[in-house]
Amino acid sequence: MPGITAYTGLHKICEPLKHPDGKQQTLYVSAASGAVGQVVGQYGKSLGLRVVGSAGDDAKVDYLLKELNFDAAFNYKKHTDFKTILKETCPNGIDIYFENVGGPMLDAVLANANDFARIAVCGMISQYNRPTNPEPIYGLGFLITKRIRMEGFIVSDDLNKYAPEATKTFGSLLREGKLQCRETVTEGDRKSVV
Repeated sequence: MPGITAYTGLHKICEPLKHPDGKQQTLYVSAASGAVGQVVGQYGKSLGLRVVGSAGDDAKVDYLLKELNFDAAFNYKKHTDFKTILKETCPNGIDIYFENVGGPMLDAVLANANDFARIAVCGMISQYNRPTNPEPIYGLGFLITKRIRMEGFIVSDDLNKYAPEATKTFGSLLREGKLQCRETVTEGDRKSVV
């Protein structure tokens, strides 16, 4: 399911194969060390995108950089000025954003997005425990001035359309060693990461 979610969001909404002016596009993934985020980032790399991710601790950032070969990554708990850190890690702006977090991170992305950026809204984890008091998004005017496309999706809506191609694509990437995966396995009270 995480792989199909990654594939669906990128192909249905983000159109990662479009390269206006021939330049390399930048993909930013929030919650990039999560089940979906790590697949999105690696798949983006295989498509020739410059990939930047964020995660909540230094070990996860190291995982993104050293094992998954992201081009840049940062710890969002240490770098709380999201607009500045995104400007530093995405110096050419953001063309594609795979949204898993919401709140102030989304505001910072909108400020750093390029014209005609695409945003696939997969999750809003920062808002799940705030059902009666969601954080405001101030930069929605950028959707107009930068002509940004932002769309939410649920993977089950297009499962039959994208699952066969996602399975084929990711099977090939796994066999070629271009896709790594880390799982947390729990047996009784013992937990391990594989």
